[in-house]
Amino acid sequence: MIVVNLDVMLAKRKMTLSQLSEKVDVTLANLSILKNNKAKAVRFSTLEAICAALSCQPGDILEYVEDNP
Repeated sequence: MIVVNLDVMLAKRKMTLSQLSEKVDVTLANLSILKNNKAKAVRFSTLEAICAALSCQPGDILEYVEDNP
């Protein structure tokens, strides 16, 4: 499964979800869904905007973790 570490990057950058929402022009609700690992998909344009705002790479936000059977 893919784990979203958006909260970790926000903490490292000392930025709130609201501040990120304003910078990337994505609703707070949609970013919250992403942050809480509830999203089923993410657009590359959204990922690109988040990475630009947080000065990070996609791999800093997204992580693959094997499911334990």
